[in-house]
Order: sequence, then C-alpha cells, then structure tokens
Amino acid sequence: MDWTVLPSYGSMLLLGVVTTLKLLLVSGVAGFAFAVVVAFARISRNPLIAGASRGFTSLIRGTPLLVQIYILYYGVGSLFAQWPWLRESVLWPFLRDGFWYVAFALVVSVGAYVGEVIRAGLRGVPKGELEAARAMGMRPWLIVRRVWLPRAVQILLPTLAGETVMLLKSTALASTVAVMDVLGAANYIRAQTLRTYEPLLAIAVIYVLLAYLIERGFGYLERRVPVRSAR
Repeated sequence: MDWTVLPSYGSMLLLGVVTTLKLLLVSGVAGFAFAVVVAFARISRNPLIAGASRGFTSLIRGTPLLVQIYILYYGVGSLFAQWPWLRESVLWPFLRDGFWYVAFALVVSVGAYVGEVIRAGLRGVPKGELEAARAMGMRPWLIVRRVWLPRAVQILLPTLAGETVMLLKSTALASTVAVMDVLGAANYIRAQTLRTYEPLLAIAVIYVLLAYLIERGFGYLERRVPVRSAR
C-alpha cells in the first residue's frame, strides 16, 4: 500500500467530512422533529390520522433508501428542471443540488424509522406521571412538552444513539447522486490515483471515529439525564 497519495487530497477529504456532517445535522434535527409528528399521529385516536401515518411508515420502511433518493433526484429533480419559471426562481440553486434531495430523503427516512421508535417510547411512559401532570392542572400541550415527550426521549436515548449512527452510515448514499461527501471524496481519489484500498480504509477510519463520537455524546446525555424508574 502507498499512503503517500492521501495527504495531497486532504482538503478534499475534509470537505467530504464537512458535507457528511451537514447531512447528518440537517437530516437528524429535521428528521427528529418530523418523527415526533409521526409518532403522535401513530397513537392518535383519529383513525384517519393513525391510518395515514401507519401507511406512511410502512411505505418508507418497506422501500430501499437508495430507491427513494433516485426517485427524488432523477425523478422529481428532472421534473423540476422542465419548468422554466422554476429554473429562474431563487429556489433553483437548491433544487439543482443533489445535497438537498438526499437530505430530504433522509429526513423522511428518519421520520418513519424514528417515528416508530418514539411511538414505542411514548407508550412506555408510566401513566401515573401523565395522570399526575393532569392533576396539577397542566394543559395537554404542556403535558406533552414538559412530561410526556421528555420522558419518552429519556427512555429512548440508547436507541436514538444507534439510530443516529445508522443515519451517519446512510449519508454515504449521497455519493450516488454526485454529492461530494466522505465516500464521494474517496471515489474521486480512487479514480485519480488508481489506488483502491487506501482511500476506502481512510474513510472507514473516519466513519468509525464519527460513530464513536456520536456514541460518546449520547453516553454523556444518558449520564446527565438518567432514566428514573417508575414507581
């Protein structure tokens, strides 16, 4: 192996890391917010809302993420390109960038997968705590914001850590639509240097380090916010 070829592409690898972290941050934050909506829709007493949410999660979880990205980028993106008024709008710089199609696909995916996780967490919150909040005169929205959702997140912190690591690895699919993430940078280096193993091993180390930092971050949160046992 010849590791001397990598230093000259260090800036490209760094750019790939930044792009990967941007994807992780955007899709993680927006996806979690969407997942909360999906979770509450899943446990709604309204059969239409609950059924629509169930159908959404079944559709998204039942189709490969790569197929969803291709449909958005090559399908919807090509449709947008046929509308002259859209190409002349301020939205076009975003709509022609594969980054945002991948980010949207990841947000939808997180909404479906993590939504089911949060639904289970909401069901796992002791009913006594919710009844105590009602007895104190809290309104339903305040109960959700102060008691129900925070307690569910406390319970689910270890699971959410694993889902975040899975999301990190899913960002590698961005390279399939010409987004220069970590894997995209490695593929470019491979094409320029004709070296196969060195770039791939380098990004493997990068992913391991990022996953380790995510796990440590959630571990810190678990120690700071311990789950209280139900009484």
